[in-house]
Amino acid sequence: MNFSRLSRALNHCSIITQQTRFFVRDPFPNKLTHYLRRAEFIDSIRLCLRSKSSNSLPDLLNSRLLDPFVVTHALRSAPNVESALFLFESLKTFPHFVHTQSSLLALATVLARSGRTLELRSLISEIKAGRYHNARVSFMDLMQWYAATGDAEAVLDIWEEYRRSVNRVCTECYNIVMSLYAQIGKDLESVEIFYRMIDEGAIPNSRTYTVMIEHLISSGQLDAAIEIFGKLPLMRIKRTSKQYSVLVKGFVGAQRFDMVKTLLNEMRIDGKFPGGAMRTALQHMYEAGFSLETEEFLREMFPDERIKSIGSCTDGSDEDDDEDVSHGYVHTDANEVRLKPWLDPKALANALNQWSPEVVSTLEGAKFVWTTRLVCKVLRNFRSPETAWDFFCWVAYQPGFTHDVYTVQRMITILARHGKVELVDKLINKIRCEGMRLPFSTIRLIIDFYGVSKNADAALKVFHDDRPICGSITKFNLMLLYSSLLRTLTKCNRNSDAVDVLEEMILNDICPDIQTFSGLMYHFALQGDIKTVQKLFTMVRQSGVEPDAYMFKVLIQAYCKCERAALAWRVFEDMKNLNLMPDTATTDLLVKSLWKEGKRKEAAIVEESCEENNVLPLVLRGHIWTVSSADLTRVYDIYSKSFMSTTG
Repeated sequence: MNFSRLSRALNHCSIITQQTRFFVRDPFPNKLTHYLRRAEFIDSIRLCLRSKSSNSLPDLLNSRLLDPFVVTHALRSAPNVESALFLFESLKTFPHFVHTQSSLLALATVLARSGRTLELRSLISEIKAGRYHNARVSFMDLMQWYAATGDAEAVLDIWEEYRRSVNRVCTECYNIVMSLYAQIGKDLESVEIFYRMIDEGAIPNSRTYTVMIEHLISSGQLDAAIEIFGKLPLMRIKRTSKQYSVLVKGFVGAQRFDMVKTLLNEMRIDGKFPGGAMRTALQHMYEAGFSLETEEFLREMFPDERIKSIGSCTDGSDEDDDEDVSHGYVHTDANEVRLKPWLDPKALANALNQWSPEVVSTLEGAKFVWTTRLVCKVLRNFRSPETAWDFFCWVAYQPGFTHDVYTVQRMITILARHGKVELVDKLINKIRCEGMRLPFSTIRLIIDFYGVSKNADAALKVFHDDRPICGSITKFNLMLLYSSLLRTLTKCNRNSDAVDVLEEMILNDICPDIQTFSGLMYHFALQGDIKTVQKLFTMVRQSGVEPDAYMFKVLIQAYCKCERAALAWRVFEDMKNLNLMPDTATTDLLVKSLWKEGKRKEAAIVEESCEENNVLPLVLRGHIWTVSSADLTRVYDIYSKSFMSTTG
């Protein structure tokens, strides 16, 4: 008898038996029921931590529902750091419970935000020592925690260690250091970090500019903040609700209400839902006599009337402080502790991914109060567009809820990203019939997402037939829309259509910006269509757009990749004639390509030219299709001069 085979068979039977026992014992018919039971359990822990009877916590924790998910969210919503530590210590009496990465990081975050440096360092040491099995802490975690405690020295030490261990540091690390310097009043150091970010080739993102705008507003540099904010669309940077909120509060505080009106109008164009943090500022503006401009926004920000009045949590530690994200009931205990019920839109969406009549019945029985904000958050977290659509259709029939422009635009962008063209058309026709207007940003996003899902014809239809549903479009925004369409067409390899659209754009007296030209030239160079590249470069000259070093870099890289080093060499010569030089990586690529194609003389000239210049930039600033070197330079100039003038 083959004992090895018998052993494997017995092990297999054992596994099947264990799985069968697990499913027999599993009391939850579906993921939604499990989510709802977990939510009730988390609420019980939250109430216990806030009540005088918190000593009963160990008895409460003795439940089958106790798992790292529950502990993670209970720690995050603890009323204070002492309660979080008490919960953490109480768990030690349950040897079957094993902490995971998420629960440990939740405690570390609570400790950091409360300034408990000693306990934080102790926890980090235990994790590093392997006390919690496979849990790990990243450089990013450490930087975020020590930044929250205000320990600048620790943050900088970790940052330098991180820089030594990787080739390129991620953008968020620069953001953390930049924000920390701004908070502790080291203005010029914060500016220097932004310079290092772009000089070292990291791509500034929305949060980078949020940090910058917050820094400028807090320093009284309102005009500089609004100037940088105005440049974000040109750099294809998404403007966020947080940025709008910071700016609105700053200008309301300065009683510059005309600028606030402009910001509120742009907020509508961007399709941004007003956040609760903006409410106090708009109430001040309302009281100052601007009722027409603020009344609708204030109405959108106040809690839905279907949600009962609730006692506020004095700790403010719950992750989502928007009152309208809630059940239609209030948790309370004998000591009259009143809390908004716990709800996690991401976990709820995950529980709804297996959409079925049974799940729908359970969902209806949960009696959620469906609001615009909650529906948008749930939609954002669905993994499947089909499930998102099922939920979108179902929630439309729930008592008291009506889809508005915010939920519709969220659903449309999800469908476009996954190439669900027929459903997108169905919603757009519905919008047109009901006289609703979509924000311009949504039309542009649909076209961008059709590039992701490779639906060029659908993108062309939206551009030509559907864009009127966002109302009048400024010439600048139309240039951005053309740019998105051109990028989508190149992603779909619709080269002739891209050329036709470009010609149409110019005939309509709309000049492409340098990013659009760079993207098109890069695409056609990779296609080996040298004639079109040369035509585009001539158009750049004729349009008055000044070629920058990044555009030349893009061309050199593209020609080298399609093994046309001779053409890359000509571009290099053009750069030299304009007193521009490629960066080190581009130079190395050009020399290598020239050697590979037997052009040793040209390769030697490139090397000699670089040696004569001694110092080459680490990277050339700019990013294809999105931001030019000139944009980054302009933003840096605004940011740096704002603080150089105040520091002398």
